[in-house]
Amino acid sequence: MTTPTSAPVAAGVLAPESTQVLHVREHCVEVVSDSGEGAQKCGQSFGAVSAKMGNGVWTVEIIPAEIQPPARTPASASGVRIRLGTQAITNWGDHAELVVAFNEQVLLSRHRQEALADDAVILIESMWAEHDNDSIRAAWNAAMEELSARNYRIILVPMEERCLTVVDDPRRGKNMFVFGLLAAIYGRDTERCKAQIAYAFRKKKPEIYERNAELFDLGCAWARENLPFRVEVATEPYTDDMVVMNGNTALGMSAIAAGMDLCSMYPITPATSVSHYLSEVFEDAGGIVHQAEDEIAAVGVAIGASFAGKVAFTVTSGPGLALKTEFLGLAAMTEVPLVVVDVQRGGPSTGLPTKVEQSDLLAVLYGQPGDAPKVVIAPSTIEECFHVLITARRIAEAFRCVVYVLTDANLATGVQPFPRPKPDSNWMAGPPDQDPVPEGARPYDWDDRTGLSRRFIPGQAGGMYTLTGLVHDEDSKVRYATGVNQRGCDMRSRKIAVLQSTLQPPKTHGESHGDVLVVGWGSTRGTIEEAVDRLVSEGHAVSSANLTFLSPLEPGLKDLFARFRSVMTVEVNFSDEKDAPYITDENRRRGQLCTLLRAQTLVDIDCWTRVPGQPLRPADVADAIRANVRSVTADANGDPS
Repeated sequence: MTTPTSAPVAAGVLAPESTQVLHVREHCVEVVSDSGEGAQKCGQSFGAVSAKMGNGVWTVEIIPAEIQPPARTPASASGVRIRLGTQAITNWGDHAELVVAFNEQVLLSRHRQEALADDAVILIESMWAEHDNDSIRAAWNAAMEELSARNYRIILVPMEERCLTVVDDPRRGKNMFVFGLLAAIYGRDTERCKAQIAYAFRKKKPEIYERNAELFDLGCAWARENLPFRVEVATEPYTDDMVVMNGNTALGMSAIAAGMDLCSMYPITPATSVSHYLSEVFEDAGGIVHQAEDEIAAVGVAIGASFAGKVAFTVTSGPGLALKTEFLGLAAMTEVPLVVVDVQRGGPSTGLPTKVEQSDLLAVLYGQPGDAPKVVIAPSTIEECFHVLITARRIAEAFRCVVYVLTDANLATGVQPFPRPKPDSNWMAGPPDQDPVPEGARPYDWDDRTGLSRRFIPGQAGGMYTLTGLVHDEDSKVRYATGVNQRGCDMRSRKIAVLQSTLQPPKTHGESHGDVLVVGWGSTRGTIEEAVDRLVSEGHAVSSANLTFLSPLEPGLKDLFARFRSVMTVEVNFSDEKDAPYITDENRRRGQLCTLLRAQTLVDIDCWTRVPGQPLRPADVADAIRANVRSVTADANGDPS
C-alpha cells in the first residue's frame, strides 16, 4: 500500500497504472458513522456479498450504548467490522486495516479503543475539515492532532458533496455510497452488490432501490477514479451450497426447523431480532410469535403453552432472565418442557445493553431458589445457532426439563457463511402421545433408575391432574411427609445424570496432551483456536477445548485435564487479577466457567478473562496463553519466580 502518513490528504485523480494492489489472505475493514446513518446496513451488505463470492467472513456490529446518542460524539459511534479472508474466518481479528468514517468523532472512538492497526488507511468524510461552524472545525483539528500520534494514512472523501447529486438528505445515502467505495476497493461483483441492495430494500418502493443503486455506482466510480490502492483477498469457490446469516436469524430458523409452535418474548437488546425475523415467517410455518406485556408474562405464556402440549420457547437477555426467575423455578418443579434462549449482554442491571459478555452462566445454573436442575447448551458458531434449538427441544421434551441456550451479542449480530442445512424430518419430533393414560399411571411416575416419567397432556383421557409448584408426590399431590421432597429432588437431578451419560467427551483442538489446555465456551471458540494455532506455530505445546454442554458438563474432563500441565479458561466475564490489591488465592473471584470446572473436577484451573464490552482479540488471548506457558516452563525448571 502507499506510505502511511498522519496528515489527512485529499485523494487526487490517479492514472490506473499508478494504482497499487495489495494481495492478502485476509483483511479487516470497519465502517463507522453516527447512529442512524446506516453504517451497519452498509457493512453487513458488504460482508454478505463477500461471503457469497467465496470469502470467509465474520462481522461484528459496533452499537452505541444509548438508543439515540448525541451526533458527532465518540459515544455515537455506530457501525460494523468486517473481517474477510480466503479461508474460513471465525472471529473479528485484532485490528482494522481499513476504516471508513462518516466523521472524525466516531473515528476517535475507534482510535481510543485501540481498534485500528497502527498503519490503517482511513477514508473520512471531507466536509468537516472546512465546515462553516468554527467549533466543528476546531473539533476536527483537535481530532487530527490526536490521531497524528499513529501512522494512519487519512484520505478525505467528499461523501456529502457527491451524495447531494442524488439525494436531498445525504444521511440517507452515504451508506450506499460507501458500499460502492468498498466494492471498488475489494473488487466485489457489482451485480451481486446490487442484488444485495435490492434485498435490503425489498420492502420499499422501486424508486428507493434505484436511488440507492445510483449512490452505490457513484461510490464505485469515485473510488476507481481517486483511490491509489486496491485490496485483493482471493476467493475460493465453495464446494457446498452455502447460506449467510447472523446468529439471531439462525436461531429463528432453528425454531422453525425444530417444529416449535410458539415464541413468547418481550423485546430486549440484543435478543429482539430473533422475534423480528420470526414475525415475518413463523406464521407461514404454523408458529405464533407472542409479544407479551413484560418478561414475566412472556415466560408464563410459554410455560402454559408447553403444559398444554405445544412446543414453546422464550427469548431474552440478562435483565429479562432475572425477571423470569420465579416462573423458571415453577417449570423446574412441575417438569414442564421449556426452552429458554438467553442472548447474553454485559451486566449487572442494565449494564451494557449492546455489548458482549458471557456473564449469565452462573445465574442460569444457580439463579433459582432451591434445587432446580436444568440443561445448559452454548453454541459457539452461527451454524451451531441454527442446529441448537433442534437439540434443545428434543431434550426438553424427552427429559421434561428446562433447557437454556446461551448465545451472546457477538453471535447475535455476527454474520458468517456456513453450509446450507439439509432439512431432515427427524428434526421435528412427533406430536405428544395423547392416547388414554393407562389405569393407575401417575403424572410423576418417576423411574427409580432414570428419574424419567411420562408427560400428561390436558384433555388426555385419564390424564387429569392438578399442577402445583409446591412439593408434591407422584400423584402431583402436595405432600410434606418425610422423604417426599428428597425423592423429588433425587428424580429431577437423576435425569440430568442420565443425559450426561449420552454425551461424548469434548474434542481437543490440537494435541490431546501438552503444557497448556485452554478451555472456552460460546463465541470465544474461534478466537481461542486462532490464538492456539499461533502458539503452536511458535513451537508451544498448547491445545484448546470448547464446551457445548455446561449442564450437565461433558464427561471425561478430569481425565482430559490430567494430560496437561496447566489448564486455563478464557472467558468474556469478570475475574480478579492475581496481583490486585487485597486479592489472595482464597478470595480471588475467578471466571464463571473456571469456577464451575474447579468445583466439578477439583482441578486447580486458572483463568484469563476480560470484560471490554467487545469480543476478545486473538493477539490478546495469545499473549495470555504465552504467559501461562512461561509460568509452566518456569515451574518445570524449578525457577522460584
